[in-house]
Amino acid sequence: MNQRARIAMAEDEVTAFVAASRKLQLGTINPDGTPHLVTMFYGLTGGRISFWTYGKAQKARNIERDARVTCLIEAGEDYFDLRGVLLYGTARRIGDPEGVLGVGMDVTRRMAGTPSDEEALRGYVAETGRKRVAFVVEPVRVVSWDHRKLASPA
Repeated sequence: MNQRARIAMAEDEVTAFVAASRKLQLGTINPDGTPHLVTMFYGLTGGRISFWTYGKAQKARNIERDARVTCLIEAGEDYFDLRGVLLYGTARRIGDPEGVLGVGMDVTRRMAGTPSDEEALRGYVAETGRKRVAFVVEPVRVVSWDHRKLASPA
């Protein structure tokens, strides 16, 4: 078995890693073709990565023009602890206000941990979400690695 195959995560490991993380690097494509990279808190909507942002943000404008995105979720400080998931996909805009609110709730719950007052959280998200748009990432290809597997026998 080659080393690349040896460190790849199984599908259930990818799912668990994405569910346990809270932030990702989001890559979109600027009008001049250069990458635009930002750190985002994300939610999981129907098992898919989701995020929201202001409608006039560069990432939203980029996605409206070219919906291809790259999402990187990574962890680890030392080489033999590095883990990550690189997801290539298409960002699908959520157009209805309830859908935007739902993504906002998914993101905010993960940012805040498990809030004790769900109704207060909903009010906050509804207020802050008035100028936001939401996206769900439809995956096209997933690449993963877990260098902790290098310490174990092949």
